[in-house]
Amino acid sequence: MAASFFGEVDLKYETQFEIAGPAAIFVRPDSGASFVSYPVPTYSAIKGMFECVARWKTAYIKPLRVEICSPIQFQSYVTNYGGPMRKRTQIEKRASYQLFATILVDVCYKAYGVVTEAKPAPTKTNHLHALQDLFNRRLRQGKLYRTPCLGWSEFIPSYFGPLRDHTKPREEVDLVIPSMLHSVFSSELSGQFAPKFVQDARVAQGVLSFA
Repeated sequence: MAASFFGEVDLKYETQFEIAGPAAIFVRPDSGASFVSYPVPTYSAIKGMFECVARWKTAYIKPLRVEICSPIQFQSYVTNYGGPMRKRTQIEKRASYQLFATILVDVCYKAYGVVTEAKPAPTKTNHLHALQDLFNRRLRQGKLYRTPCLGWSEFIPSYFGPLRDHTKPREEVDLVIPSMLHSVFSSELSGQFAPKFVQDARVAQGVLSFA
């Protein structure tokens, strides 16, 4: 057992994956209508990627850290939005809203997490080991509940799977994010909307620790 920001975790149930893609966005809530990405994925974004592979009613995979394995590069991005949040006049005219954003390009991350109990299992089954085994098997076989994305659903990965030997953390990446969104909901499973933020989140030698 090891102590962390989250309390006691059993690292023998650790899991990991690697994801890469041509575009990503992890939106800063303070960026307004012209979305701007954080330079790294948030805790909730990584948790969502884990859940694209495996889920369990009484346990979940808690993200521990993420390694940045490609240079941080920002780029302007424009897309046409045709959803219900447009102005009434735009909907009536069937006109799209032009959405501007600042995204990340050519990204690659290695994410690490640990299977954690959400509530007691109804049977004597070791649900932590069961979820770890399910995740590893499905990731290896490429079986997913849904296609993981790098922020927006249209930003699909070019690679998603087990860790690769040739990718390494970018040790030159060292920065502090003054305020960073941590999680969106009040609990890890079936929570209510209640955003939480972390102050002075530190990326050291290409690694952001959520603990």
